[in-house]
Amino acid sequence: MAVASSFITKASESKREQFRRYLEKAGVLDSLTSVLVALYEETEKPNNALDFLKQHLGVAGQESADTEALQQELRDMRQRCELLAEENKDLKNRLQRYEPTQEDGAAE
Repeated sequence: MAVASSFITKASESKREQFRRYLEKAGVLDSLTSVLVALYEETEKPNNALDFLKQHLGVAGQESADTEALQQELRDMRQRCELLAEENKDLKNRLQRYEPTQEDGAAE
């Protein structure tokens, strides 16, 4: 039983070590360390430490800028869609003046 427990512990440690190396290789550990050091060195600690981390990792600013850009694009596209719908309606009305509908043509 001790052998099985030892094997499971070593496998678990191996997975942890692989994950740690993955984080280190990706630069995650360095980024987190530098942000945590910056938080530690703050003379006036922020009210919300998580917001501090997000801002210093670039998550909050990027997300809000992306969100604002997408919202503006959505507004622009909706306005363009309305203009095109009006133009389409106008063109259909103009076309009906010059071309009889199939029902009108069949009656002649």
